[in-house]
Amino acid sequence: MYLVSAELKFPPVENANEEGLLAVGGDLSPERLLLAYRNGIFPWFNDDAIIMWWSPDPRMILRPREVKISKSMRKVLKSDSFQLTKNKSFQEVIRNCSQIERKDQDGTWITQKMQNAYGKLHQMGKAVSYEVWQDTTLVGGLYGIDLGHVFCGESMFSTVSNASKFAFIKMAQELESKNYLMVDCQMYTDHLASLGAKEVPRETFLELLKGENKAGQ
Repeated sequence: MYLVSAELKFPPVENANEEGLLAVGGDLSPERLLLAYRNGIFPWFNDDAIIMWWSPDPRMILRPREVKISKSMRKVLKSDSFQLTKNKSFQEVIRNCSQIERKDQDGTWITQKMQNAYGKLHQMGKAVSYEVWQDTTLVGGLYGIDLGHVFCGESMFSTVSNASKFAFIKMAQELESKNYLMVDCQMYTDHLASLGAKEVPRETFLELLKGENKAGQ
């Protein structure tokens, strides 16, 4: 297993094991995090564990134009049930994401160290949040890293039905209007699949990450 040193460097993603684990160690400095995302790598680890860096194959992605909008969600989008903002309450969104209970998971990977690190990226304009409100109450949202042509989604939360779907769809529509190539959803979940995300070979993901918009993609 590759041990990350103080040097800003990662091994080739092809060196990841079957589960997608590529390396361990290092830190969560803005420079290292941005290097990781630009190379198709992301951190994911428990609070009491060493930092783990992942690059799974296959990779879950969404091409913005392929976002699925159900009939029920079309009604929600047309109504005034929710209001969307961007980068208004980044820390509240990431904190809420860290507190949501998730199936088959103890604790959270969104540790305080992670929250601090992504907060710094937000101050740099690299980490972005979308917030969903009902009146003045924050009821859902998501956050991730904006690479300019690819949005690397990190986590989403919802305290009322459809709030996170609303944020995800609105984000996808905005990214489509800006000609983004994909949303990196990292790993498969039924929820993401229901919204149009699909698994692709890591090689295809890396081509899109490099800005290579292949025919038919």
